[in-house]
Amino acid sequence: MPFNVALTGIRAASVDLEVTGNNIANASTTGYKESRVEFADLYANSFLSVGSNPVGDGVRVQNVRQQFSQGNIAFTDNGLDLAINGNGFFVVQDTSGAQRYTRAGAFGVDKDGYVVNSSNMRLQGFPANEDGNVGGVLGDLLINTTSLSPNRSTSIEAELNLDASEEVLVERGQTIPTDGADIGVASAGALNGYTGQTVTVTLADGSTQTINIPADAEASATAAQFNALEGVEAAATTQATLTAAGFTNASGTMRVLVDNVPFDGFTSLTDLGNAINSSPSLVGVNAVLDGTDLVITSNRGNDLRLEFSGTAADSFVVQGNSTPASAQTLATANPQATIGGRVTLTVDDGVSITSATNDQFATFDGTPFVNNAFDPVDENTYNHATSTTIYDSLGNAHVTTMYFVKEEAGGGVPDNLWTMYVQVDGADVGDPLLPGGDPTRASYSLVFNDDGTINQTLSDDILISNWVPLDSSGNPNGADGPLNLVDGGTIPVAIPADSSNFVIDLTQATQFGGAFSVNDLQQDGYSTGRLIGLDVAGDGNIFARFTNGESQVLGQVALASFNDVNGLAPVGDTTWVETFTSGNPIIGAPGTATLGTLRSSSLEESNVELSEQLVNLIIAQRNYQANAKTIESANTVTQTIINLR
Repeated sequence: MPFNVALTGIRAASVDLEVTGNNIANASTTGYKESRVEFADLYANSFLSVGSNPVGDGVRVQNVRQQFSQGNIAFTDNGLDLAINGNGFFVVQDTSGAQRYTRAGAFGVDKDGYVVNSSNMRLQGFPANEDGNVGGVLGDLLINTTSLSPNRSTSIEAELNLDASEEVLVERGQTIPTDGADIGVASAGALNGYTGQTVTVTLADGSTQTINIPADAEASATAAQFNALEGVEAAATTQATLTAAGFTNASGTMRVLVDNVPFDGFTSLTDLGNAINSSPSLVGVNAVLDGTDLVITSNRGNDLRLEFSGTAADSFVVQGNSTPASAQTLATANPQATIGGRVTLTVDDGVSITSATNDQFATFDGTPFVNNAFDPVDENTYNHATSTTIYDSLGNAHVTTMYFVKEEAGGGVPDNLWTMYVQVDGADVGDPLLPGGDPTRASYSLVFNDDGTINQTLSDDILISNWVPLDSSGNPNGADGPLNLVDGGTIPVAIPADSSNFVIDLTQATQFGGAFSVNDLQQDGYSTGRLIGLDVAGDGNIFARFTNGESQVLGQVALASFNDVNGLAPVGDTTWVETFTSGNPIIGAPGTATLGTLRSSSLEESNVELSEQLVNLIIAQRNYQANAKTIESANTVTQTIINLR
């Protein structure tokens, strides 16, 4: 009968209308996958034969199949909105503990800190431990909202370049004063009484120079000869002392000539000193009172010549600056005295001086000196510096500063040597010389190869083992203190750390002929921090961001795939459950095997194409109407048969 055929067609068209209507209704449902109706024809047949000239018996709905094609990905403002780009399903657990699977990634955090969807189903993944290491056991993803505990600094890694063309700033050498028997003697007459002397100077490059000092040479002229040599500097001064005990101006008409400049009309050494200082004719000569004595100084090292004129009752005593002091009493019988100057030599390291006689220089054993030595408050004493913030065991911030000073090679000092000094909060942190002593200046040698890389064998290991964390008042702040080398401080610092010790790693440092640059400077400490946001990476790792700038892995989102996704059974809330047909879920991390990757702050839209569904709606409506027309025609034919008489 055609009635049965038409009824099957109406039923099939009705199901098609329902499926199409459901697709249209869920066109804006996140993660929804459209369905399509699959039909099959019906034929009557027997066990032994399908018969001849078979006539169809209508149609049936063979399957309603969901289409798991990729939907469009739309961006949102919620960091926990997740979209799967590719294959896979989110794994969620409902309140009964049953696992479901979904492509809808609109997640948030509930009052207990669990990541849930709008149906309060908990997102499943691989939780991480306190160190951020992700395990492989599937479980609820929990967001820990407590503050991040501080972490003390135990290591600084610096990748920097020291400029190979920098000059050596520090100067080292000896200061050698003239100490011969002739020096500074007050000699009667117009000459200083110095005898001639020959001096041999060996320069830093090994070459020699000879200085011939003639007899009665002034100290200024001798200094000029030495100043012409490389690595040698010389200065000269001359002093004469007029003693108050030997001063007598009984006549009141005494005249004194200082380097042929006359002074008279004075009644005391104070008056004479004022006159000398006021004279425009005496260049580089000044006078000062030393108690009651008058000291006359020639700053250029010229001889001081003093001449007396007056009565027999007048006199004064001129004392030279030799040791022991020599003196001449100027009077009518001895009206003139000359005092020669003293030369002081400053010679660089590697420069030596010898002489066959000791007339002016008895010995050349000088006093070692260091000019322009490193001073952290004087930027002219170091070539480069850089700073970074570190943290003590309580999370307090401190500033570590590293200073770099280029050293001069030679004399056993290797080429390409730099000294690095370290301070924390502007204070020295080197181990004390004696237990319980004050900190010393922490300094370390850095030696570079001729290709600019650091020589790790010759360079020092850098361990800061005497840092006591202080508060703003300069008192210990209660954080863990140091562990000196003699007490067991070692490299590497033990983890978990129990001291303030930290290492500085400069294995990536270079010395190239370019500007000083800090390419990377990292340290492993941080202060306490509050949770301010969450980020999800493409591989599913969930990162918590804190106010201290740190981030921590809290877990990894898991995805599931199936051998036959069409075997999944939809159970509402845009979720599916596994069936015997779908097979068991294959669970893994996003981006592994056949699983897709994640996009955070994104949602996968429904894959329903509205224009296509509207066309399908028209087709289903037409099919329904056509099958109804079949019933109408069959009814007319049947009525005709009934009306036969």
